[in-house]
Amino acid sequence: MDLSGMHPKELLSLYARVLDELRRQGIIRSTNNPAADYAEHLVSRALRLEIAGKSNAGYDAIDSNNERYQIKGRRITSHNKSRQLSFIRGLEEGKRPFDYLAGVLFAEDFSIFRACVIPLDAVRLHSKHVPHVNGWRFVLHDKIWALPNVKDITDNLKEHAKRSVTEGI
Repeated sequence: MDLSGMHPKELLSLYARVLDELRRQGIIRSTNNPAADYAEHLVSRALRLEIAGKSNAGYDAIDSNNERYQIKGRRITSHNKSRQLSFIRGLEEGKRPFDYLAGVLFAEDFSIFRACVIPLDAVRLHSKHVPHVNGWRFVLHDKIWALPNVKDITDNLKEHAKRSVTEGI
């Protein structure tokens, strides 16, 4: 589809309609940046997690053992290669906002580049507090996949994304 001849207002309108349709299909839950919602959709289905309500601070989904997952996604583009996830809140000593962080890195076309599940203790160890946003910065560097108890779920998500397309899930 050649979009080069479209006026910016037409392009933004198309973007809004795409977000509305993705929401209608249950792929995303909001009309914000779709990377976060798409990550939630893929991870929850691939790992058989139950999505939590929007009002649950600190986690996005729960597994059958009542373990809580924060799910974050980041789209890497030719203009922005950063692997920094959105800021994480509640990592203060004594707090346990989630048990695992599921991190998904998308390629520019929203295909799965890499994904993993990281225990909370490893997230804490590799995060840096940023006072002016009162949150923790966590970057999905390649070294994260080599940490103890980190589970690579890349192939699982790729398979699920492929099945979703072919089966209309």
